Amino acid sequence: MIRSGYEKECVQVYSSVRREVLDECLAILGVEKLSIEEVQRIEWKVLDEKMKKWVQAVKIGVRVLLTGEKRLCDQIFSTSDSAREICFNENAKGCIMQLLNFGEAVAIGRRSSEKLFRILDMYDVLSVVIPDLEMMVTDGFLCGEAKGVLSGLGEAAKGTFSEFQSAVQNESSRKPMLSGEIHPLTRYVMNYVKLVVDYSHTLNSLFAESDEDESSGGSGSHTDDGEENATPISRRVLALLSILESNLEEKSKLYEDGAMHYIFLMNNILYIVQKVKDSELIKVVGDQWVRKRRGQIRQYATSYLRAAWSRALSCLKDEGIGGSSGSASRVALKERFKSFNACFEDIYRVQTGWKVPDPQLREELRISISEKVIPAYRAFLGRFGSHLESGKHSGKYIKFTPEDLENYVPDLFEGTPLVIHHLRRKS
Repeated sequence: MIRSGYEKECVQVYSSVRREVLDECLAILGVEKLSIEEVQRIEWKVLDEKMKKWVQAVKIGVRVLLTGEKRLCDQIFSTSDSAREICFNENAKGCIMQLLNFGEAVAIGRRSSEKLFRILDMYDVLSVVIPDLEMMVTDGFLCGEAKGVLSGLGEAAKGTFSEFQSAVQNESSRKPMLSGEIHPLTRYVMNYVKLVVDYSHTLNSLFAESDEDESSGGSGSHTDDGEENATPISRRVLALLSILESNLEEKSKLYEDGAMHYIFLMNNILYIVQKVKDSELIKVVGDQWVRKRRGQIRQYATSYLRAAWSRALSCLKDEGIGGSSGSASRVALKERFKSFNACFEDIYRVQTGWKVPDPQLREELRISISEKVIPAYRAFLGRFGSHLESGKHSGKYIKFTPEDLENYVPDLFEGTPLVIHHLRRKS
């Protein structure tokens, strides 16, 4: 046909047939012909599947289908450079533009946090195949379109991460966790951030340019953890964790009971620390950050003991009971023992319903309580117990032995409210 002067017609027929074949291949790979408006109306679960299929289709489309198509063109049009180039460019254009249209629709679509990782997958696969495309296709327009969509996906990824950061900052649920447990926001953010770290290489390259612009403008991003040489993604993860901590601090104020305020903070900060230590996040945030949070948890534990047990311990002081152990007022002692009993029973009833999920933290808190409360009670009982034991109804006032308290403390923080039932002591 070419020798007979029908090169143009030959190219048209060949291109028409091969475009249909490539369209069928894309359909088999799960790529549909959709307008930008249609893509943006798709609900997330369906879109998620289409984005996954798109990633595979781009990889196979460029490295298998178009590579094979070029080989076929080279063989069939070996005697005509112009026909070979026109045919391949035309066939590649139809295939690639169909893929790029979907990529563009995703890039300019509504941003929501769950899309981030799929967008990054799309960005990664497109950045990998563009060099292959440039080697095969001589049409500068097509390669320019591909780079434009790649840039759009990069901007979408950065914007989506920023949207997530804002969502964490603005999450303002006012319903406290009943047992002081780990807040759903904490679990969600930490699972999200662990996935972010898997894309550190891509995100670092995307954010590096933004950071250079900020630095040249004199407004670099800083964190309170002194990570001066941190990577762009490290700075953002540290900032995100700081936002989460601030939000949790606000949520802790929803608890009327000051002691529960600290239990909630301990549970949540420890959960964050454990997620960091048990993943690649530790490389991003650093050991200094972890040490600082462990110090915070110890401070919260001290504050918890003060808030929860000060009133009970004040009942075990010598002041205000009428002098030394030999001349103490029986009336004052009765009131002290009654007050301590009421305090302990109330703490037991309330704090057995509180939940500390981490077994080590739970045990450390119980040990701290035992070391602070039981010796004080044993000493007070030793000094003044005999004043009441000789009188009538002593069991009404001295309800507990130190061993009783030791047996009750392990019930705390299990998340199941309990009530103390006393056996009547013989007077």
